[in-house]
Amino acid sequence: MQSLEMIDNWPVPTVAAAVVRADGTVLGTRGPVAHRFPLASVTKPVAAYAALVAYEEGAVELDEPAGPEGSTVRHLLAHTSGLAFDEHRVTAPPGTRRLYSNAGFEVLGDHIAKATDIPFPEYAHQAVLEPLGMTSTTLEGSPARDGVSTVEDLIRFAAEVQAPRLLDPRTVLEAQTVVHPGLKGVLPGYGHQNPNDWGLGFEIRDSKSPHWTGASSSPATFGHFGQSGTFLWIDPVAGAACVALTDRAFGPWAAEVWPPFTDAVLAELRSGR
Repeated sequence: MQSLEMIDNWPVPTVAAAVVRADGTVLGTRGPVAHRFPLASVTKPVAAYAALVAYEEGAVELDEPAGPEGSTVRHLLAHTSGLAFDEHRVTAPPGTRRLYSNAGFEVLGDHIAKATDIPFPEYAHQAVLEPLGMTSTTLEGSPARDGVSTVEDLIRFAAEVQAPRLLDPRTVLEAQTVVHPGLKGVLPGYGHQNPNDWGLGFEIRDSKSPHWTGASSSPATFGHFGQSGTFLWIDPVAGAACVALTDRAFGPWAAEVWPPFTDAVLAELRSGR
């Protein structure tokens, strides 16, 4: 895909990107796709997928208590548990505000580890990484932000999310559907959003503005970006996903180059080139 050449001009030391369809067809790659990058918060969708495997295996229920009083597994996945951003401190009653929380995902990882009697990094490996052949990916440390992966591996993950084999497609549909619609909140790096819609571990674009995806991205687009200059989006209307990994921290540079890049990818997808 010619649009992928745009990453050559990004102001970053190292970058790799790819576009993959739901059937696993890789439409194009650019850069060192086998290079291992820190994912930062792009760790969360992979961790969430492992949590959903635990749900389907019967190890946990989405609406069982987890985290602060009144909170559930579903609240933790949807950033509505009331936990603060990076502290295990309650700042709102569960289900009342969209408080983006690394702490919530850490509580979730601990909850699943106790329920399965398997450390969460190992559980994620057995549940997601190994079956998908993501041999260069690790989720050691915080399930909110400490993942390391490659574009090659995230191509496999993006194909799985679009055409699930590890999960019932209905579960994945629920994961990309808004949980607690209408809640306000802060999208890190992009300020207050009303509403600030999320599914189960995936951010949902809807009508957010400003946003890290493109102006032509469908409202159904879902995914995640990370503070290490990484992103993964899946646009069901376009029938494709895009992953880009860099080794420069997120900042104004990313807000400037990511949306036009996404729009160029989507335009090329529409044109059928």
